[in-house]
Amino acid sequence: MIKLIVNADDFGFSHGVNHGIIDSYLYGIVNSTTMMMTMAGTEHAILLAKRYPKLRVGIHLVLTCGKPLVDHVPSLVDNNGHFKSLSTFDPKVISLEELEREWTAQIERFINAGLTPTHLDSHHHVHTLTELNPVVKNLSIKFRLPVRKNGFKSIDGVKSFSDVSLFDFYGEGVKPDYFTKLNERFKAGMTVEVMCHPAYLDNNLLHGSSYTYQRLTELEILTSVNLPQNTILM
Repeated sequence: MIKLIVNADDFGFSHGVNHGIIDSYLYGIVNSTTMMMTMAGTEHAILLAKRYPKLRVGIHLVLTCGKPLVDHVPSLVDNNGHFKSLSTFDPKVISLEELEREWTAQIERFINAGLTPTHLDSHHHVHTLTELNPVVKNLSIKFRLPVRKNGFKSIDGVKSFSDVSLFDFYGEGVKPDYFTKLNERFKAGMTVEVMCHPAYLDNNLLHGSSYTYQRLTELEILTSVNLPQNTILM
């Protein structure tokens, strides 16, 4: 058996994203999600996480979207006080002290809301960047949380959330037979995490993300697919 984790990223981005993730959990194969703690839909996501406590919820660390939770982090923000976009982001100029303060605040906001995180990953996979590894390691150890791999590659000194993390159910890779073919790619006994982004469209998503309409296709597949007998949800 392949043990499958279907993790919906971006919980908290907006109400439309939140409702898409919850429907993909209630009526589909999503069994895990990770929450952004700095976005317009964060409080709504916290309420939904409490309403559906059997849905595993981790933290989607943010560095390239929205505004930081803490002050005095000049290496993380642009002239308007927002996180730098992915296109202008340079990990080499990041202050690790500032980053650790900010990501600690994001984790603590989640915990202080009365939730227990299952794991860590990040928006745009920035936690996998070598320059930021010391902060990821410190936070993983401090909060005793496993961390998403970069494919098969683990972050040195950090417990991993799965045996492999897949990022190809995205864009052109969003196909109806994606999940039914996983058993052709991986051997029995492996724990496989698949990243996904189901959502309903709303203005926050349409104006705040470059990945929009394809999320509806993801939602449709995630709520209609039948897994093969040798693949089980973990």
